[in-house]
Amino acid sequence: MSTFGTLLSPAESLREQVESQLASRIISGEIPAGQVLTVPTLASDFGVSATPVREAMLNLARRGFLRPIRNRGFEVTEVSPDELRELSEVRMLLEAPPMAVVAGTLDEPTVAELRTIADRIVAAARTAKFDEYLAADTEFHLRILACTGNSKLVETVRELRQQTRLVGLVQLASTDALVSTSLEHAELVDLLVADRGEDAVALMRRHITHVGGVWSGQGED
Repeated sequence: MSTFGTLLSPAESLREQVESQLASRIISGEIPAGQVLTVPTLASDFGVSATPVREAMLNLARRGFLRPIRNRGFEVTEVSPDELRELSEVRMLLEAPPMAVVAGTLDEPTVAELRTIADRIVAAARTAKFDEYLAADTEFHLRILACTGNSKLVETVRELRQQTRLVGLVQLASTDALVSTSLEHAELVDLLVADRGEDAVALMRRHITHVGGVWSGQGED
């Protein structure tokens, strides 16, 4: 595994930065299932002490991404097609219908903010920067859901997204599919601004389907 580089963001703790970078690599499939990670090796790669790395890996184990192996480290867990399908189905139920509620209600500052995030998603997709892609993608979806005024909905979807694997993401980076999917975010904003609620719901359903299909490496549903 290649060196991760120095962690520099002052807005997050070292543990948060390590966890974020490891999670993005596991979610995207850059670190495959079955690979064993060790605290000393990762601490050296990140250029930090063992403590934040150990804390990050324990958190990832609680999220189901890693499994402790006695005297060896942590193994990246396998995710089944059924589990991916169930997660995407739950997200479909929670994220698609609210688009009809949000349509036609966005003010100009919110629209500008969403378009900026959508541009960041496309830029990250074009350069295969998976950590930036996943962070911006999550920010976009949660920002739209926040427009419903339902904080419980936002937190529930946040938790679901933290469990979702997109193990086909690395393979998509070598094709046009990742950029094509990324462009759907801007399309969704256009539909919401135009008060086309039914079309926005349909687009969100198609977008989430990628999680259980192409993005999982299992093919289209």
